[in-house]
Amino acid sequence: MTINKKMLLALLAGTLLQATPSYAKSVPLTPVTSVYVDDHPLQLAAPPLMLNGTTLVPMRQLFEAQGAVLSWNGPSKTVTATKSSTTLTYRIGEVTANLNGKMISLSVPGKIVEGNTMIPLRFVSEALGSTVKWDALTRTIRIGSKKEDFSTTILSGVNLRSKPDSSEASPSLRLIPTGEKVQVIREVNALWLEVRTKDNLTGYISAKPKYSDYSSPALAEQQGDELIAYGEKFLGTPYEFGAATGQTSTFDCSSFVGEVFRHTLSIDLPRASYDQAKEGREVGLDELRKGDLLFFSARGLEIGHVAIYAGDNKLLHTFSKERGVHFDTFDDKWKKRFVTARRMF
Repeated sequence: MTINKKMLLALLAGTLLQATPSYAKSVPLTPVTSVYVDDHPLQLAAPPLMLNGTTLVPMRQLFEAQGAVLSWNGPSKTVTATKSSTTLTYRIGEVTANLNGKMISLSVPGKIVEGNTMIPLRFVSEALGSTVKWDALTRTIRIGSKKEDFSTTILSGVNLRSKPDSSEASPSLRLIPTGEKVQVIREVNALWLEVRTKDNLTGYISAKPKYSDYSSPALAEQQGDELIAYGEKFLGTPYEFGAATGQTSTFDCSSFVGEVFRHTLSIDLPRASYDQAKEGREVGLDELRKGDLLFFSARGLEIGHVAIYAGDNKLLHTFSKERGVHFDTFDDKWKKRFVTARRMF
């Protein structure tokens, strides 16, 4: 009987060891029992972890609870968080991050555990301007944030939707009128923002610049990518001077630009390139980003041609019956004819 009891206990112990979650094996659990932000408990998607004396917690909840807008690049495992005038960019696994253009060091790197992206709590919070206090008695971390709620102004009435989708599958919760202010919770993608209204509704609005004054470097980069991706669909489309608007079988330089901006970001530009050059704001060649418009002299006119800057010193445009819509290198041939660059978003 004694032998049978010993065997039973051994089997039970083995079963319990096998049942220990692999999450706990990966990194030891921190002695932290709870995390508070502005006296509200932070609901975490996974328990805090301890790594060399540093507490790591899931990324999204930590950023959003402190009023930061989050943008995540999956392929490069890079997060960009924007809060007021602060921009923090960090690539998971590295021991340095970029804070407003300056490189700063982390005591330990962030890591991905069981599908959860874990980042150092103190480092992120203090980078965002928050204070971090440790209550040893209750084993609680308390974060005091400096949120700037409801700083985004609606420029044109926009539907607050239940999903980031404009189809019937995403009904409108209500219309947000011009002039109302909302809090941006996060950038979903190039075309959608998750927001909160003052009457405590949370939903999604269009990120197109006509609807609000919200902007960030991360969103601008995504929208530039979206513009070029749509423009690429027309590679090889025939060139026709004076091509009619409202159709996509032929283009001239300005009708092509007009179609891309109207379809992608709902930005309506004048028909002629010399009028388009009066829109937006001027930028220098050393500050070009994807989606900026470049204007050139042509046909004896001071401004007679327009191209979309596609990044990496490339132009996306059309002017040739032989090539139609195509990419070009922004080389000396074009720089000699360059007049101005304008930013529309």
